[in-house]
Amino acid sequence: MSVLGPQKARLDHRPPEQTLSFVNPLAQGRVLVVSSVAKADGSRGAAAALACARAEMDVAMLLVDVGGKAPRPTLIASAAAQKLEARLAVHLSDHRVASRGQVCHIAVPAEVQGLEVAAAAATVARDRLTVLHVPSDLLQTALAAPNLRPSGALLRANLRDDRSLVALVARDLLNRGLAVGVLKRRLNWVAERRALFGVLPPGSPGGLPERLVRRLCGPPR
Repeated sequence: MSVLGPQKARLDHRPPEQTLSFVNPLAQGRVLVVSSVAKADGSRGAAAALACARAEMDVAMLLVDVGGKAPRPTLIASAAAQKLEARLAVHLSDHRVASRGQVCHIAVPAEVQGLEVAAAAATVARDRLTVLHVPSDLLQTALAAPNLRPSGALLRANLRDDRSLVALVARDLLNRGLAVGVLKRRLNWVAERRALFGVLPPGSPGGLPERLVRRLCGPPR
């Protein structure tokens, strides 16, 4: 895993199996945006893993999937996730909400109105972390949304094919004052499935590196 300071926006040339992070001081805010660059896959699983990384038995996190399928509840869900689901269901009755493990999931349309619903969901979640998974063509719109005000962004990217494009996107994000991480390889299948079920504890094999999570979320409570 390699780390770059905000004053150096060029890419590090370390082994390709590592995770690349662009470091910027964590801004105020509790919304993190996760998206992909070009044709890189696996951003949804990365978003779910990021939501899991700071979830606890008594504190559920929120995953908003823009353009995703309506989530289904799982057999295993924490009491905190169920409480957050109930609260969101009251305020956002037109959208399906589901508690999955230690994370509460909601899907919204891939359009400006969907981002407005995402902002409302983040408000209902209050001091909990909200991870917003957005398609690449809506990333700039999400960043500009006045009611979202994200503090960081995680990009799923293939540097071998899109290094120059990733550098441009990362530089733009850093200029916005965001903490930025780049996941160079898709999480493995087991880690993705556990994350999407809301049961991927931090430090799990195949999950997001803790140092990357700290850059985006800050230290654990």
